[in-house]
Formats: sequence, structure tokens, C-alpha cells
Amino acid sequence: MNHLDSDYFVTCSKTGDQFAGRHILADFWDVERMGDLDFIKETIEESARKAGAIILHSYYHPFGEGMGVSGVTVLSESHISIHTWPERNFASLDIFMCGNCDPRNALDYLQEILNPSSVDQSLNHRGVIPAVARMYK
Repeated sequence: MNHLDSDYFVTCSKTGDQFAGRHILADFWDVERMGDLDFIKETIEESARKAGAIILHSYYHPFGEGMGVSGVTVLSESHISIHTWPERNFASLDIFMCGNCDPRNALDYLQEILNPSSVDQSLNHRGVIPAVARMYK
């Protein structure tokens, strides 16, 4: 076994490209409880479990009464972070996962629990190695 056998890169079944992981950026609007540190931490951690990830560590920081929370849950497969603005009922999420984890499962769970009225999101593949480039190595 070499070091590339355990690096968690994924191969796309459609293109043959390999990539480090899937990265979702999402903005949630009209969400409640965005100043509730315990609720946010528990919700993010459960979303990681729903995606099949292994939680290594979580750190969440409240900015004071009636103010937002910023936090990150570090995963064996990467991370989920959140920044909230309760005064605007807004949350900004960053979900990056490699290996067999699927960040879309985390996002689906977060949408179900946080119930935003509007979501702006993007999905990107990080660290792409095109299939054609691997043919000539």
C-alpha cells in the first residue's frame, strides 16, 4: 500500500476525475435560534454524523447576548463551519468533506432542522486531478 491508497481522494464515476473532496458553501436566510450556541453546536455535529463523518473536535464561540456564534467542527474527513447573525436571521455555512462522506447529507439535515426560507448554495470539487492528466503520469 502506498500513501495515495489512504488519502481519501474520490473518483468521479461520470468523468473519471479524482478530487480531494466536495465543498458546499451555503447561506441560510430567515433562520431562528442563531444566537443559541448549544443548539447550533448540537445541530452541526449531528449533521456531520448524518453525512457519515467522524468528529474530531468542535469549537464554538458566542459573541454575547443577542449576538452571533462562529464555530467549527473538525472532522477526520475535513470540517463544517458556521457563522451566524441572529439580528438578520442569517447563517453562513461551509461544509467540506472528503472520502465516502457526502456533504449534501449534512446540508439536507441542516435545512430540515434550521428550516430556512431561502438557501443560496454552491458545490465545488476541491483538488481536482483530471482523468486525462493521470493517463500521462
